[in-house]
Amino acid sequence: MNNDIAEGKWKQMVGRAKTAWGELTDDELTKAEGRVDKLAGLIQERYGKTREEAEREVRQFFDRY
Repeated sequence: MNNDIAEGKWKQMVGRAKTAWGELTDDELTKAEGRVDKLAGLIQERYGKTREEAEREVRQFFDRY
């Protein structure tokens, strides 16, 4: 899924993202605005993953939904 589509559907997907990454707050997810780079950064920081791991997770998440 490209960034434009992800950003456009992000409000609908926040609930699924909360399930996938439960340690992220609603405010953090809202501020991410469906942007891969912002969301990957939050996941990297919160879960201690590498940038590549976080970006791969986010891309797989968007591909799924």
